Amino acid sequence: MSRILIVEDDERIRSSMRLALEDEGYTVEDVAGGEEAVSRFTDEPAELVLIDLMLPGIDGFETCRTLRRQSTVPIIMVTARSDTHDVVAGLEAGADDYVTKPFVAKELAARIRALLRRSRPDDAGDTSLSFGDVEIEPDAGVVRRHGDEVHCTRTEFRLLCELADHPGKVLSREHLLERVWGYDYFGDGRLVDVHVRRLRTKVEPDPANPRFILTVRGMGYKLAV
Repeated sequence: MSRILIVEDDERIRSSMRLALEDEGYTVEDVAGGEEAVSRFTDEPAELVLIDLMLPGIDGFETCRTLRRQSTVPIIMVTARSDTHDVVAGLEAGADDYVTKPFVAKELAARIRALLRRSRPDDAGDTSLSFGDVEIEPDAGVVRRHGDEVHCTRTEFRLLCELADHPGKVLSREHLLERVWGYDYFGDGRLVDVHVRRLRTKVEPDPANPRFILTVRGMGYKLAV
């Protein structure tokens, strides 16, 4: 059974989330603050982490950044607000997805299943992919630029593989949500946009003027070769 770590300071919400996920068959640990979350994760890593944004002490953004520096574990941010600033800031901090309160337990469970299912490439093989000075090894889960390994989250890696698997082809946000996140009807295009920006900072010579991961206005993204 997958082990999930919940980071939520509201005891009532934390308890309801734990019970709902335990009903889905997950092993659940829960903590009330960011410092405890980092300590608990360091001692016993989880397979997925749910982090509330508004935590006392170390807030959810910093907790996410701290965990991201040491792990590629899938992270879902939980927020009471759905405005673009909070969502984008959470994703830029390294989260793979977000949910807003109040949320439906079944939808949360579906998002968790999708992220866990997609935590590793399902079409890995022996063939490497490359563009410019970037080389991708799908079977090893490794990205190199100028021969040096580039740190990518699992979601960033899957996104890069999907683009590199279709060089020159425009991939819509809906296609990328389905292939990378495993989402269809409840996906959010902002997930794609923010992760593309994060990828550009890692593989583009000049992220502000990308040469490879290009935006096709009104359609999606493509990898130029």
